[in-house]
Amino acid sequence: MKKCEISFFALIAILLIFIPSCGGQSSNDDNEVSQIRYGFTTEPMTLDPLNPSNTADGRSILFNVFEGLVKPDVNGALQPCAAKSWTIDEDSLVYNFILRENVFFHDGTTVTAADLKFTLDIAIASGYHGLNNIRETIIQNDNEITVKLKNPDPEFLPYLTVGIVKAANADRERSIIGTGPYYIESYTPQRNLVMRKHEKYWQENLPHLEKITIVFFANYDTLMVAFRGGSIDGANITGSMAAQLDSSSFDVITNRSAGVQLLALNNAAYPLNDINVRRAINYGINIQGIIDSAFFGMGTPSASPLIPGLSLYYDNSYIYPYNPDLARVLLSQSGFNETNPLSFVITVPSNYTMHVDTAQVIVSQLEKIGVNAGIVLVDWPTWLSEVYFGQQYEATIITLDSPSVSPRGFLGRYHSANSGNFINFKNPAYDSVYEAASAETDIQKRISLYKQAQRIITENAASVYIQDILFFIALRGGAYAGALDYPLYAIDFANIRRIE
Repeated sequence: MKKCEISFFALIAILLIFIPSCGGQSSNDDNEVSQIRYGFTTEPMTLDPLNPSNTADGRSILFNVFEGLVKPDVNGALQPCAAKSWTIDEDSLVYNFILRENVFFHDGTTVTAADLKFTLDIAIASGYHGLNNIRETIIQNDNEITVKLKNPDPEFLPYLTVGIVKAANADRERSIIGTGPYYIESYTPQRNLVMRKHEKYWQENLPHLEKITIVFFANYDTLMVAFRGGSIDGANITGSMAAQLDSSSFDVITNRSAGVQLLALNNAAYPLNDINVRRAINYGINIQGIIDSAFFGMGTPSASPLIPGLSLYYDNSYIYPYNPDLARVLLSQSGFNETNPLSFVITVPSNYTMHVDTAQVIVSQLEKIGVNAGIVLVDWPTWLSEVYFGQQYEATIITLDSPSVSPRGFLGRYHSANSGNFINFKNPAYDSVYEAASAETDIQKRISLYKQAQRIITENAASVYIQDILFFIALRGGAYAGALDYPLYAIDFANIRRIE
């Protein structure tokens, strides 16, 4: 698996084709353009917006390159994007969209309904979350398309943030043509990805910067050295890193990751397939202690697989308070004690310092209830291949986000038939409630069902839910403004501007 990934990136480096827009892209010398150099510690798994296997950082980059029919604002509300308007029938079965007249691809061609149909057809075939409910797409004319669903879905719009691609573009990894505010000029794996301003972007006065350079680092330590040394102008950092920065030299903006940090437990792996063991682990972990130790006290404990930002649906009524005595009782009931201690391994992606720090605190806390938890650090490609896709692990620490502003993006992965269910949570009652929530057209009933679904997950101690991590956008002091905070993990470079 790892060997294949290396070959994949090598292929991109050799063959990647970039097509500029007909409007004439900037060719100014780098010293003359308004730009930002931004640090990342992971690379995109794919540059194809219709490949659902991308990383959160990958999606945050492509947020600037591809756009859909609709786009979320900072409050999570869906705003017109490639579609200027739409209608929904009263049964939530038929969605009709009218396209804007002035949306251009990066190669200068105009977006048409044919591009939308091609995009949705490919996304469905790729297993893109939420789109398998589409029964058919009908082109009414160049500027109008109708989407008919198999079953009523009043929450279908969030899925239509999927990036629009050109019709018949079968090689989207190398022919990267979107409609977003930036186009990809070059990509050198393990080094950088360069984006340039889309001169024919449909939204007036955006983007502000001419050039974005994403610089890739092996870990946060090397990123911080580069940041302090002036090699990069900005990065997403954690609270402990923010505390190390001199406020006179750096601007730090508080954001939420819009993801759920969790100690993910493989429900199919012994001894974590025992509900008493999973509950004991939950009772044996002091979440506030994690936040205090690993995040400088900056964060709020969570108790749900859903982010608190989706407040309408969020449920934290089932909480595991820190109770080491009860944890020991539950372990004893499952046959674990001082002479036969529970042992398991936490596999952590080494490039995420915040997860490594969290793991160290958890190991220390679990030791107090007689649990021997070990830590194995792996690189990101290994984590993806062995943990996420291969499911060859016992426990891991990761942040799970959603590609859309919808509770389904978080809760759907716990359905037994979902390919993203890497913790192997299998619960028929949950499947039934989740399916009912997905089909319910009454908003209050749907809210109730989503809350019930969360309670089933937490009552069964599927994992340990820690927090929606506070992260910080750090920028070179006095140089940039306009960073926005979305209820999904995205870096909106289009709104960032130079102020010097």
